[in-house]
Amino acid sequence: MSYQIDDLLYLMQRLRDPQHGCPWDLEQSFETIVAHTLEEAYEVADAIAEQDYPQLTGELGDLLFQVVYYAQLGQEKSLFDWSQVVDGITRKLIRRHPHVFPDGNLRTPAGTMQLEPEQVKQRWEEIKAQERAERATHPQQLSLLDDVPKALPALSRAQKLQKRASGAGFDWAEPGPVLEKMAEELDEVRDALAQGDLQAVASEMGDLLFAVVNLARHLKVDAETALRQGNEKFERRFRFIENRLVSQGLNLANTSLEHMDQLWDEAKQQGL
Repeated sequence: MSYQIDDLLYLMQRLRDPQHGCPWDLEQSFETIVAHTLEEAYEVADAIAEQDYPQLTGELGDLLFQVVYYAQLGQEKSLFDWSQVVDGITRKLIRRHPHVFPDGNLRTPAGTMQLEPEQVKQRWEEIKAQERAERATHPQQLSLLDDVPKALPALSRAQKLQKRASGAGFDWAEPGPVLEKMAEELDEVRDALAQGDLQAVASEMGDLLFAVVNLARHLKVDAETALRQGNEKFERRFRFIENRLVSQGLNLANTSLEHMDQLWDEAKQQGL
């Protein structure tokens, strides 16, 4: 027997049963589950990065369970339920894909309309802008940046903020000026360091990182992915240093920086 989504929904109800449920699950709320949701999303990303598809199946299940959890909490508070979550996303995706569902009907026969990728992208942005306007409590205060989630990782959020502003024409046409901006921000970091103003250093570092993300975006590089890969590269090379030191009868505590630098270069030469 293979369990289906209805079985998972039933399991969630059992876990949250006030009399016979799981004590830990009964203590949870929207707020306490958020950290677990973010963790599960990152574990999905890790499994994909490692191309560990058997593991990905389990990680996707963990992430799905988070959605089921929120739906159960919403139902208990009479805010929304699972059916509304599914209905909402289905309607949204039908609305955002008029080139696939031109009459707004999920069962529209395939192939009734054809659009080029750029046309699809443009239409998608137009529809999202319309949705933001409809959600705005005060339309006169509507901002293009209103629905960029604040809980996103900082690099990802910077990229989305820049992309949204770029869509309105607030952007450089090529990477050259971005490189100049990075140099300018680096100079400002140096100035703040020279003045010993640590608060200014932190502020200028934020500006510098924002400019680096901007360069990545102009070069069609996802900043979050690039940094994850950079982290992994650093980890591989540092582990190489540790292992080489062990083979030499040494450890990090009794090794000079110069020797570690030599081993770092050796790791690079080996393609790590």
